[in-house]
Amino acid sequence: MYDNVLIATDGSDEAEGCVEHGLDVAERVGAKVHVLYVVETKASYILTVGISDDELRSYRKYGEEVVGEVIERVSERGLSGEGVIRTGRPAEEIVEYADENDVDLILMGKQGHGAIDRHLGSTSEKVIRMADAPVTVVAGAQWAV
Repeated sequence: MYDNVLIATDGSDEAEGCVEHGLDVAERVGAKVHVLYVVETKASYILTVGISDDELRSYRKYGEEVVGEVIERVSERGLSGEGVIRTGRPAEEIVEYADENDVDLILMGKQGHGAIDRHLGSTSEKVIRMADAPVTVVAGAQWAV
């Protein structure tokens, strides 16, 4: 059914449910787990102007920690996995990575819908519209550990 499962995470508490559910799915079907963290560098809405080189390094380091922790959990379950940090617009990077790596299922956390998201759409909504692979959006509260 699924050979490659992609867990897209931002390391937030809300994303924990997505991570746990993704690991459960991968374990049940014996899929390889791809863990992706995207450092957003382009302004996707008016409040984000851009980030400095120091901020970029800081976000990248945080992403490496997040991905590393999830990959440890992948190993603890006896699964194979790969962790990746990308830079760019999250929805585009998630879909591009999925296409490049024959991902069969994309898992993402549900984010809140603030004023900006209501007008421009959330990352998960964009991925759902753009991806060829099925996308599962997991609401964090019901799965949080």
